[in-house]
Amino acid sequence: MTVLSDLLASVFERGASAARRGDWSRRPPEELADALITAHGEISGSMLAEQILSRFNAMDDAAKLAFFHHLTGAMNVDPAAARTALDAYEAAPSRASYRAFLTATEPPRQELIRRLNRVPGATGALVAMRADLLRLGRGVPELEALDLDFRHLFASWFNRGFLVLRPITWRIPAHILEKIIAYEAVHAIDSWDDLRRRVQPEDRRCFAFFHPAMPDEPLIFVEVALTRGIPGAVQPLLAEGRDALSATEADTAVFYSISNCQAGLAGMSFGNSLIKQVAGDLATELPGLARFVTLSPVPGLMDWIEREEMTPDAADLPGLAAHYLLSAKGRGGLPIDPVARFHLGNGAILHAVHGDADQSAKGRAQSGGVMVNYLYDLRRTSERHEAFASAGTIAATSAVKSLAAGAKTKMTKGS
Repeated sequence: MTVLSDLLASVFERGASAARRGDWSRRPPEELADALITAHGEISGSMLAEQILSRFNAMDDAAKLAFFHHLTGAMNVDPAAARTALDAYEAAPSRASYRAFLTATEPPRQELIRRLNRVPGATGALVAMRADLLRLGRGVPELEALDLDFRHLFASWFNRGFLVLRPITWRIPAHILEKIIAYEAVHAIDSWDDLRRRVQPEDRRCFAFFHPAMPDEPLIFVEVALTRGIPGAVQPLLAEGRDALSATEADTAVFYSISNCQAGLAGMSFGNSLIKQVAGDLATELPGLARFVTLSPVPGLMDWIEREEMTPDAADLPGLAAHYLLSAKGRGGLPIDPVARFHLGNGAILHAVHGDADQSAKGRAQSGGVMVNYLYDLRRTSERHEAFASAGTIAATSAVKSLAAGAKTKMTKGS
């Protein structure tokens, strides 16, 4: 009888929900959000969530902003209730008073986001929603506060334990390969032939993190070249008609491009885990690999040179780049260059600086053609990460320090 009752209740709920669906389509999405927060039926809640996500996706920016502002107002924390709950917990700590405190201090919009995520395809839709929030809410305090709720939930949903590492090969579905082409953010992939040169040869690898709720959407991917020796320029790695190296002959794995794919996951740290897992897997597969390095751009270099009102010769750029990476600091005493912060924060060492290493228009505009090798010594990454995180210590080779010192001397003399 219980099974039959549940079945009948489900049928009646579906019928009632279908009858209400037409009414919902005429109500503003803000009202649908309020209804979802108080919905008790699983089916009615799912239909409300589907309506909200579908409607939001079709909105223009003004309507999206109105929806976000509704969440910051009607679904915010009640400060008075939070203070009362805190006083009660402080006076008599218990399971009940602590639960009441947690309930009072969590804004209802977090529960709204959780309920939206219960329908198929919702995780990707919510990632896209956060991308809109970041785009439209920059500099608006209440919308930046709302983003903290998204970020708090995403930090759990996109925990490293849920991510799946998958190799990107020429044999995977074309729609995923198309996204690799579209999301490449460092060295543009110009054609299918260009992509084939990056993923098909024995000495080229590509790996991406995926989430089970977004199986066709890469979150971040890294491109790897297997080489003999540490390269000092990127164009030879990407050249058409080059001779492929047997993977077993390689002694160096070069991470030459890392691209984040989802704007709505900005601030989620995947790159550290990606590099270290790929390095560990490659070391197991190919014991002959002795080094793991990057060949990275210096995207803030030319802007910094312009701000400093310098007019250097091309020959001076490697030294200036070394000085910039070691000495140009921003908030918290960390390097202002974002790529440097990322790799040094992961425990890499600034190994070498190369001039005329990226001849592309983008490489010259951002980095003056300079590229950098950050070396990952897997035995020392934890130690270097801790030194960087706790004291801002930048690990660098003597060659890089010497380059930087020479540039500083020239700057001091005004030459």
